Amino acid sequence: VYRISDEDDDEDATNPLVEAYHQNAQTLNILRAFAAGGFADINKLHGWNLDFAETTPEDSRYRIFAEKVDESLLFLRAAGVDTHAPTFSQVDFYTAHDCKLLPLEEALTRTDSTTGKTYDCSAHMLFVRDPTAAHLEFIRGINNPLGLKVTEDTTPEQLVEYINVMNPLNTPGKLSIVVRMDADSMMSKLPDLIRATQRESKHVLWICDPSFHMRETEQGVVTRDFEAIRSELRAFFDVHEAMGSHPGGVHLTMTGSDVTECVGGECDVTEEQLGGDKYSVAPGCDPRLNGSQAIELAF
Repeated sequence: VYRISDEDDDEDATNPLVEAYHQNAQTLNILRAFAAGGFADINKLHGWNLDFAETTPEDSRYRIFAEKVDESLLFLRAAGVDTHAPTFSQVDFYTAHDCKLLPLEEALTRTDSTTGKTYDCSAHMLFVRDPTAAHLEFIRGINNPLGLKVTEDTTPEQLVEYINVMNPLNTPGKLSIVVRMDADSMMSKLPDLIRATQRESKHVLWICDPSFHMRETEQGVVTRDFEAIRSELRAFFDVHEAMGSHPGGVHLTMTGSDVTECVGGECDVTEEQLGGDKYSVAPGCDPRLNGSQAIELAF
């Protein structure tokens, strides 16, 4: 993640943007090599968790899950299925980011010569929050999947208005609603938003961003609370179960590395551990769940 401050003017933001562009291109090239080079081979499932397996009850459940996958693969091989085919050994991955700097997005927008459709090639999917008229005008003209970030301040009327602009044909899969609320707001505000989309028969995919809320410690270190993240996620699923709607996804800020950036969890990261050698949050970026915390949250 490379963020440009909203206070930066165009001249000051040019060089960081170019630097970020080349850095992201290098990262994507590495990911493509991993995705197609066997790193994602499901036959190597146990090798994905060597750093944290068996350290907590959640990690043990991951090991049990991996063993069940192994049993399924053995059954498929016995039935004559080639489990080393690309279907099992390679994966597709997709990228997304916030659509904030319109000059950058416009510079990377292209028209497909075979279909005549226009796409923003800076990412597969574009997110917007509190979009301006200019942002809405831009994203309504591209054919990328879109995401709309909503908070406790978003009203049902605003949500329906945004949906009508961003997905006028009501195409299933075109628009995702990313919910960024704390647990209490999730329980009190989210039902009205869901009810509005149900009433208008809008096709949207609901995604929870439970890693949104951050705080600063007395020492001035930015962190997130694991229990707050878990409570927001539970509230998200509880609301959808009560409303008869489908929770479609979760957005997590995480890393497989053994960092100490979010407090709590079975690994018991404390505030005293923040800011040390394992705290590597760059200015303007967000604290990440470590591998153990991410697995614990998943299970």
